[in-house]
Amino acid sequence: MPPRKYLVTGGAGYVGSVVAAHPLAAGHAVTVLDDLSTGFRQAVPEGAGFTEGRVQDAARVLDSSYDGVLHFAAHSQVGESVADPDKYWRNNVGGTIELLAAMRDAGVGKLVFSSTAATYGEPLHTPVHEDAFEAPTNPYGASKLAVDHMISGECRAHGLAAASLRYFNVAGAYGPYGERHDPESHLIPLVLQVAQGRREAVSVFGDDYPTPDGTCVRDYIHVADLAEAHLLAMNAMSEGEVTAGEHLICNLGNGNGFSVREVIETVRKVTGHPVPEVAAARRDGDPAVLVASADRAGERLGWHPSRADLAGIVQDAWDFARRTAAEPKQP
Repeated sequence: MPPRKYLVTGGAGYVGSVVAAHPLAAGHAVTVLDDLSTGFRQAVPEGAGFTEGRVQDAARVLDSSYDGVLHFAAHSQVGESVADPDKYWRNNVGGTIELLAAMRDAGVGKLVFSSTAATYGEPLHTPVHEDAFEAPTNPYGASKLAVDHMISGECRAHGLAAASLRYFNVAGAYGPYGERHDPESHLIPLVLQVAQGRREAVSVFGDDYPTPDGTCVRDYIHVADLAEAHLLAMNAMSEGEVTAGEHLICNLGNGNGFSVREVIETVRKVTGHPVPEVAAARRDGDPAVLVASADRAGERLGWHPSRADLAGIVQDAWDFARRTAAEPKQP
């Protein structure tokens, strides 16, 4: 395949940096656009071009030499979105409006969008398929669903070829690229912080759910598997399998789930450290089981996760956590 050139918005963040590293490894050119508000300069892969700026600044970067855009520049904290919804509408929706306009002006006609399972809200059935009722329960999920609708309209009106990839719980690390969130809200890195002695205990929010051990069950997907799905989606557009005017929406997940207690016990085994836990009340809006059906991604993109083992996911995250523990905090 001939070398291509991609813009990765939000490419200094967790998922964006891992995705940016993949086309570089395949010989393609990558430019990262990130304002470093939640991303980190040291997370931008070596060999990638870098422009510091918001997604609204995409017109400063894009020109006709680009083959496509991979879009990760979004605020993504559910609690924050409830407290400050305007921030999420301005960035996630308003920023994407500006990005789509910049793509039209530059003649760049391929987009892969980092969407989310939060667009479904609290699904009535599991595993969750793409035709599930969409009823987001917070402004974060609502903003992502609004962007999906916006992309569909752009495809119909202007011939954009696009894919939205909706994923559940991303975890693990890819070499020097991993989670650096501050504050952290994801279960696996939180439990690893307990193993590192950075937290006294991990809270278990509810132990009376209708699951085998009473705790919530979630679908964890390795960040490298996720990155490969994004590249497969871009390849599908370049090879005409996703055509101009089409908006493909795919869920990404392993198709099975692990409970909160299974995650905690796996961290204990991988790290060799005790992980104290404390019982806490259920959180509003936490479904008992949330697992994805990724059949469509397999059929349309040829994507099949190869790193579904929880111990392997935790091991990669643990290696990254230890590697970065002594790093000075940088913007």
